[in-house]
Amino acid sequence: LSSWALSGRWNWAIVLGAFMVLNMIAQALARSEASRPIQYVGLAVAVIAESLILQPLITVLFWKFPSGNAINILTAASIITMLIFGGLTLTVFLTKKDFSFMRGFLTIATFAAMGVIIASLIFGFQLGAIFCGAMILLMAGYILYQTSLVMQHYPPTHYVSAALMLFSTVATLFWYVLQFIMEMSSNR
Repeated sequence: LSSWALSGRWNWAIVLGAFMVLNMIAQALARSEASRPIQYVGLAVAVIAESLILQPLITVLFWKFPSGNAINILTAASIITMLIFGGLTLTVFLTKKDFSFMRGFLTIATFAAMGVIIASLIFGFQLGAIFCGAMILLMAGYILYQTSLVMQHYPPTHYVSAALMLFSTVATLFWYVLQFIMEMSSNR
């Protein structure tokens, strides 16, 4: 998958499109009222899709950097992702603040980011560290918003869809933290 996905920007666009479709299917299954096993199928589909989309980036990491450096970068990205998620989740739990007011901004910022990604595919420019930093901030906003949503508005019976929602955001955060560290490490 990695070789094919990375062999051209349009191949990567197909991978991203397939990922988005799989994610929509997973979300629909996880929110299903039909049965709990169907909800878990949705969660499994999302976990598999996330692992497939992360695999090419991790492959590039090991291509670009010697294995010792690659492992250090991967470890740093994992720790930073956990610290960001843990800190923001703790913030929501301790303040008990409702961050639902962020929805409009997050929606607009997401469409803007998608526009930049599509433009990079069409025109062939690299997104770079600044874009990754902006996406890390966007995912941080989503963690505040979604954690608050789960605490304030989700019924206790919707724990599978809540887990999927937060898992997808944390996986996306990890993606951009890893890319950011790779960009900064390759510029040395």
